[in-house]
Amino acid sequence: MSGRARTRARGRARGRASPQPAAPGASAAPGAAAPGASAAPGGATTTRQPGQILPRPQPLPAESQVVEPRQPRGAEGTSQPSAELQLSAGLQAASLRGNRGFSGVFRDLVVNTRQNLEHVRKSKTGSKGTAVRLFANHFRVTSRPQWVTYQYNVDYKPDIEDGSLRADLLKQHESLLGKCRIFDGNSLLLPRVLRKRKTEVVSKYKEQPVKITIEFSRELMPTSPDCLRYYNILFRKILKSMELKQIGRNYYNKCGATQFLDHSLEVWPGYFTSILEYENSITLCADVSHKLLRMETAYDVIMRIVDTPREGDVKQRVSKALVGLIVLTKHNNRTYRVDAINWEETPKATFKKSDGNRITFVDYYRQQYDTQVTDLTQPLLISKGKWKKSQQDTPNEPVLLVPELCSLTGLTDAMRQDYRVMRDLALHMRLDPDKRQHELQKFMNTVQRDKTAQEELRLWDLKFDTNFLSFSGRLLKEVRICQGRRVFNSHPLFAEWSKETRKGPLLKVKSLDDWLMLYTKRNYGAAVSLMQCLRKVTPTMGIAMRDAKMLEVNDTVKSYINVLEKHASSKTQMVVCVLSSDRKEMYDGIKKFLCVNYPIPSQCVVARTLDKPQTLMTIATKIAQQMNCKMGGALWKVETGLRNTMFIGIDCFHDIVNRRKSIAGFVSSVNDELTQWFSQCIFQESGQELVNGLRDCLQAALKLWREHNPFMPRSVIVYRDGVGDGQLEALIKYEIPQISSCLESILQTNDVKLAVIVVKKRINTRFFVESEGKLRNPRPGTVVDVELTRKEWYDFFIVSQSVKDGTVTPTHYNVIHDTVRLSPDTVQGLTYRLCHMYYNLPGVIRVPAPCHYAHKLAYLVGQSIHQEPHHSLTNRLFYL
Repeated sequence: MSGRARTRARGRARGRASPQPAAPGASAAPGAAAPGASAAPGGATTTRQPGQILPRPQPLPAESQVVEPRQPRGAEGTSQPSAELQLSAGLQAASLRGNRGFSGVFRDLVVNTRQNLEHVRKSKTGSKGTAVRLFANHFRVTSRPQWVTYQYNVDYKPDIEDGSLRADLLKQHESLLGKCRIFDGNSLLLPRVLRKRKTEVVSKYKEQPVKITIEFSRELMPTSPDCLRYYNILFRKILKSMELKQIGRNYYNKCGATQFLDHSLEVWPGYFTSILEYENSITLCADVSHKLLRMETAYDVIMRIVDTPREGDVKQRVSKALVGLIVLTKHNNRTYRVDAINWEETPKATFKKSDGNRITFVDYYRQQYDTQVTDLTQPLLISKGKWKKSQQDTPNEPVLLVPELCSLTGLTDAMRQDYRVMRDLALHMRLDPDKRQHELQKFMNTVQRDKTAQEELRLWDLKFDTNFLSFSGRLLKEVRICQGRRVFNSHPLFAEWSKETRKGPLLKVKSLDDWLMLYTKRNYGAAVSLMQCLRKVTPTMGIAMRDAKMLEVNDTVKSYINVLEKHASSKTQMVVCVLSSDRKEMYDGIKKFLCVNYPIPSQCVVARTLDKPQTLMTIATKIAQQMNCKMGGALWKVETGLRNTMFIGIDCFHDIVNRRKSIAGFVSSVNDELTQWFSQCIFQESGQELVNGLRDCLQAALKLWREHNPFMPRSVIVYRDGVGDGQLEALIKYEIPQISSCLESILQTNDVKLAVIVVKKRINTRFFVESEGKLRNPRPGTVVDVELTRKEWYDFFIVSQSVKDGTVTPTHYNVIHDTVRLSPDTVQGLTYRLCHMYYNLPGVIRVPAPCHYAHKLAYLVGQSIHQEPHHSLTNRLFYL
């Protein structure tokens, strides 16, 4: 089964239990004012000229204390390396609250890991490779404020949840605060001090008074990293003034939506932006984003199912169609995951607002958003929200949504399988480098021409270069692939070697003597064709294969399992299942049985992929290679340049059924050639990316290493994926000591060297090269370790992939711990070579092989089997 087909097969989760509903998916209006007051500083009001540094505020009297700055609403922490960054070494510090938001990014930026790495204090720049001129989707900040600014905490009584409403209420006092201000929903940044240290004002909302307390917190110097967070807020304010709608972290142009009427889809164009400090300058990173919406609501789906006569309970069919989907409520531009359907309540039901009064959903949406609900008998959708590890002891009240107001996002399985739909979307959304530059240049020009945007930037003396950032990168030499006695290079442009793998014996082969092939009656022809092709391709690869025992089954999970229980034995090496479709429940049921109950490596293939004679030989070759790996064989190898070194990959995946559980995949090499791997998974609480229980994994991995090698490893190199924004400090304080202490106690020595490298794929930085007057993707093997790296980190980027359509995405690597003392050239070359060792693709992938193996393991367990695989499979790549 191909990776793409497997991804399609692993659809949304089914059959969730319905929690008790509590509140709607919108902010409540403020109620009666509540008492409360606190002290604040004062100082003389001053004015400033551009570039002038204002005097500091007057010292506080002895009885008054500076108020601690509050965290931004909806996130935790600030960029200051103060109490907010004192993360404990326990799992509580592993919380993912706001990990994708800017506050998490800024918490990471103040973590200086390079200061502890003596061998790269002077320089972290490599020298190997050919120099190449690169461009990036970054715009240099040419000027920024050079004066002291002042931060104030802002409180509302009664409390206001809606961030836009909080800003509007504060705007009523512009005469006091001035136009030059930045507000993040919880704190206010001003270029001058207010007359009073604590200022209380009253705003009006729907004829109700709302008391606002503005209390001095601290002053920020121009070099303060926290200023960057406010600049990002200011730029978001500019995007909003340009009539872009915020959805998640990005902003979209609803008016510029492109509709695909034939497919009932629409795409909103949008942008991602962030202002951060890098090696030599502060830059604005801008990238193009798209929001895909279906031109139907959850209510449309419900009515279509109700009106379509069909066997089965209507409620079950509605749940199957909607549970697991992400919906967008256009009245507030928020997204929610549908977790269940509440059939007991309708929009006529009431809920309690924050002021204690009860109101119906119908009246609430009419009063709050001027939106009319037409069908008063429709059920309500339930969204549990994002469950957070740090809030595990807090009752989590689900959000109730009206289906009529919920637009569906994403693609259905039928759409993904429709060539026309995918082609049309790809042509529109996959921008090549030249189109991407054109769109971003148009965006920057719009910002330059917008009077409101320019006025905001002028008030804060912010200016941006309008041209892409340019700098020098390096192109590493091609990697040599060893397959048996044959040695060849990967293709210099496409970074693949599929033809070469078919021309000779594999590196290590396993004979296929006792195996089963299961098929349904209608797929008998496809199964026979596959068997015939396997007979043709296996001799060239050096695989000795006997014919499989052909077994017919009914098209149900139960039938597959019954046949396997009857015919499989301890001698069975492999099970191949020819599936009639890519139904998730079929794939999951088979995989769970063969990974947990009856541990045998298995290969699933959908029958329709075998229906094309022109590609059947290629598919059979890939299936034969996968089966060989799953039985313990190996396809090829590359030279790493290191000896007696264990490589470990760690990644996390959140279980889609058991939402309070996540799975950490742990994969480690057990030989120097990196052809044999140990694999194990750890179940942990949801929202907990940092892995607990590494000791057991390491003990088992080292035991298997000893079985393959005469000596224990002298060094261990860990590639750690799945680390969310804001978790760097907790990773250093908790996970690395756990690995180090475990190695010392198991190996009875402290001489084992350890390097830990954080891998980050979700980045918005893009690199380009200029050729024939146009921007194009850089070649695989392009390394960047200047300009867009950080002084405080030992980090670099690698473009390892080659993409046919669109713009390639680099991967960011950050060496946060290194007693191996890897030089920049060594760690960069090693990382790139490891991207060639993934056995499911004769080509280069985005991340090192151990990382991707860990992801595949965690993904299979979290998506399909939801249990720990049988221990007998730990030395096999059964999840390939």
